Amino acid sequence: MVSLRGSVETARTHPSGVLLVVQLFTVLAYPFLGDSVWGRSVLGVVQLCVVVAALAAVRRTPALTWFAVLLGVPAMLFTILEAFQPDQDTVVLVSALLHAPFYFYVSYAMIRYLFHDERVTRDELFATGAAFTVVAWGFAYVYAATQVIWPGSFVGTGGAGDRPWFELLFLSFSTLTSVGLSDIVPVGEHARSFLMVEAVAGVFYVALVVARLVGLTVLGRRPEA
Repeated sequence: MVSLRGSVETARTHPSGVLLVVQLFTVLAYPFLGDSVWGRSVLGVVQLCVVVAALAAVRRTPALTWFAVLLGVPAMLFTILEAFQPDQDTVVLVSALLHAPFYFYVSYAMIRYLFHDERVTRDELFATGAAFTVVAWGFAYVYAATQVIWPGSFVGTGGAGDRPWFELLFLSFSTLTSVGLSDIVPVGEHARSFLMVEAVAGVFYVALVVARLVGLTVLGRRPEA
């Protein structure tokens, strides 16, 4: 009971850490579960946990919670629906159009959380990584919508055709971190435009958010005159 109570308290005080852990767990679990219907269902449940954790993180920021709820609740429903109907273009498109602005909103709220005071807390350090992964998730949904609206926007080593969700997420992380390791190539003009925007967002994130945290950490350690 004490251990459970301690875990709940930790999750309550560090929602950004919960969000980061769940997202990384999803990335590691997808190769094992993504090829089966029941596996996608399990990942859909995990994604619900991501949404809940994201909402908890947003509530700790000055951002308006109602906007997150307005997007988050239908996104939860389409997360489950898409797990069972991953090949239905309408379901995929509506899910992407709900998830993308939701994750971008969460990342905006978490960045505001990082900038709201002049000291660095442990949860703010977790929020640095969580906000970065949230942005990657948001752009992955942008790419999912892109290939539904403009078929053939991406090609990969497997040839032309719609790319699976995990490949789009891999492309998003590769672009946001500027590592250039992705074997997926945007061939459509709209797809290339979105990738360029994400590349710029990744550079600005490192320059603004990480630099600020480092500056605040150094300032906090500086002895008073």
